[in-house]
Amino acid sequence: MKTHSSFYVGDRQKKMAGEPVNVNEFQELAREALPKMYYDYYAGGAEDQYTLKDNVEAFKRITIRPRILVDVSRIDMSTTVLGYNISAPIMIAPTGLHKLAHPEGEAATARAAAASKTIMILSTGSSCTMEEVASSCNTVRFFQLYVYKRRDLAAALVHRAEKNGYKALVLTVDVPRLGRREADIKNKMIAPRSKNLEGLLSIEVDSNSGSNLEAFCKATMDASLCWKDVEWLRSITNMPILIKGILTREDAIKAAEIGVAGIIVSNHGARQLDYSPATITVLEEVVHAVGGKIPVLFDGGVRRGTDVFKALALGAEAVLIGRPVVFGLAAKGEHGVKRVIQMLKDELELAMALSGCPSVKDITRSHVRTERERLLSML
Repeated sequence: MKTHSSFYVGDRQKKMAGEPVNVNEFQELAREALPKMYYDYYAGGAEDQYTLKDNVEAFKRITIRPRILVDVSRIDMSTTVLGYNISAPIMIAPTGLHKLAHPEGEAATARAAAASKTIMILSTGSSCTMEEVASSCNTVRFFQLYVYKRRDLAAALVHRAEKNGYKALVLTVDVPRLGRREADIKNKMIAPRSKNLEGLLSIEVDSNSGSNLEAFCKATMDASLCWKDVEWLRSITNMPILIKGILTREDAIKAAEIGVAGIIVSNHGARQLDYSPATITVLEEVVHAVGGKIPVLFDGGVRRGTDVFKALALGAEAVLIGRPVVFGLAAKGEHGVKRVIQMLKDELELAMALSGCPSVKDITRSHVRTERERLLSML
């Protein structure tokens, strides 16, 4: 099999002559560019992949209710997240192992985030260290944390993030065990160990029966993580903490009660529990539950600027994009990531103009109609 570097400098550049016109086209370019094992790793979901498909399809069941005769000669997409200014309500979600997509990995992604004037959330599973990413450019960065059985390891990661200027901690809470990702099992996916864990964790795992990522997570992830551990995390850092992986009213209320800085509605890109709900279908439930006490961000299935618009109308302060970033990186490196973000920004700007919303704060619940409302209207 060809090495990844040979794919990058040879065959794939020949296939990349055309310039994509929307975010979805980057996925096909990434499919052509990457070895099958790596493409499947990025693109795949859990088990039957029902939720993976529904994350995208659920947006299609929401329609936009445009308002007319509004002055939209100037459109302002800028907003703030935790007090930090960004050019549009579109952030980079934490995704791991970017060097499987491009030799420069997360450093290239971070530079694209800086050029796009947005926030990148760096994954614990990054293939660049948090120090390398911090030194690659000057931009606001958050750090995503997995908590391992060894709590001293989690504490070390938190302190390094704080020392290197990361502005918030994103605690992922939906991985007590790794979801069953059948493509990775079939491919016997060999995932390089996270650079952030070098020198901190050395566990040899047997992956003869499936992916080494599955075996590694089974050996290291802390399935005992619970609400009281959020208090422990707050005690060891001054960074604000956001919880990523909430899908229900009940958990949203708990998160607000214990005083976290924000919530990210997410089903882990449909890579964990199949037949969990598409995130856009539960966003409003979570927003209502917290009642404006803390910000709610959104993750899952965003492929169009109209998707961003719909999420904002249902109460999200910003959206996170994951796979499209990786696909852009695989196809065209740092430029590809910038193009993905710019495409979504351009489409959002157009959706705002055509819906009569000159600024982000003008996007309201009255601008969308959900499937539930459509069905009720038929009764």
